[in-house]
Amino acid sequence: MKKYDHLTKAELLEQLKALESKASAEDRETDQAAQQKLTEVALLESEERMRAILETAVEGIVTIDERGIIESVNPAAERLFGYKAAEVIGRNVSVLMPSPYREKHDGYMANYLRTGHAKIIGIGREVVGQRKDGTIFPMDLAVSEVKLADKRLFTGFVRDITERKRLEKEVLEISEREQRRIGQDLHDGLGQHLAGIELMSQVLEEKLAAKKLKTEAVRAGEIAGHVREAISQARLLARGLSPVVLESEGLMSALRELTASTEKIFRVHCQFQCSPPVLVEEHAVATHLYRIAQEAVSNAIKHGKAKKVQITLQSNNGALHLTVRNDGRPFPATVGQDNRMGLRIMNYRANLIGGILEIKADGKRGAIVTCSLHTDSESSAPVGSTAGTTELLTEQRVHQ
Repeated sequence: MKKYDHLTKAELLEQLKALESKASAEDRETDQAAQQKLTEVALLESEERMRAILETAVEGIVTIDERGIIESVNPAAERLFGYKAAEVIGRNVSVLMPSPYREKHDGYMANYLRTGHAKIIGIGREVVGQRKDGTIFPMDLAVSEVKLADKRLFTGFVRDITERKRLEKEVLEISEREQRRIGQDLHDGLGQHLAGIELMSQVLEEKLAAKKLKTEAVRAGEIAGHVREAISQARLLARGLSPVVLESEGLMSALRELTASTEKIFRVHCQFQCSPPVLVEEHAVATHLYRIAQEAVSNAIKHGKAKKVQITLQSNNGALHLTVRNDGRPFPATVGQDNRMGLRIMNYRANLIGGILEIKADGKRGAIVTCSLHTDSESSAPVGSTAGTTELLTEQRVHQ
């Protein structure tokens, strides 16, 4: 044992302080080690908890870096896309997209990183994905961005909505059938009754004229004229509800008749262009394109106060394009509540047939509505039946 009897009081106090300081330092080291151990355990538990959440999540979860390279996929995403995690980690996320979005993805990502402007991050969207076997399917996509010290990560939460889209399509088809039935009833039922009244009025006019009741004959003739106008309006309504010519003669004839009826009803210049001819063999696609054109024309006249409308149908490079151009108010100024609903309806119809709806201003005056969809270049049949508008994990090109 160390002897302290030869030390002075001051030296003893110094020794005591040194011993206390050493004990405190040892206690702090022990506390720090214990705290570090607790932190490591907490981090491990947090990682295990997060891993369990990702592995048991119903939604597919895909994480990419700012170059678009996949860093992780959870088991639900593996099942959804048909890839094992090892097959896609390290590859560009465009492998999960169909063309043409696959080829454009890097450009969209670069644009976002350069400008900071995105239309999908933080907002749920209906998009399309492509499985390993090449099949294309509709899905809901929500994207979040995480900024770390040295990089940014993007996490996409994906859910297959094939069944939901199928049900929505069936509901819309039922609505279309009921609409056609009402149109046919107007044409065949009310139209026939009005035609009978017109004939009776004409007979009455002839009898009154034979009896030299000139004034009464004139009145009967006026009644016949009003009935003829009612017949014309009823037929126009019937054609709007049920474009019979669409079923019998195809989309081109239906659009040509739409322009003619628009000119007659609204007294505006309406023109249809389609050169060379475009044949759309699938009736459902033709019907949706017709309704999109019909809605676009109606919006242009009612909300844009257009005086000139042009409908164009073209097919080139394996794509079908329906364009409605008008000289009304610029697009942003035409958007009222009713018009917004019209845009949503048009966009919904475009989604059902795998198309992209794009609406933009036409210079200082006017607006252009375009619905584009990819087709089999030989038959103009759409490729894929239920797709959505997408730039996976980055942007969407439907402007609303």
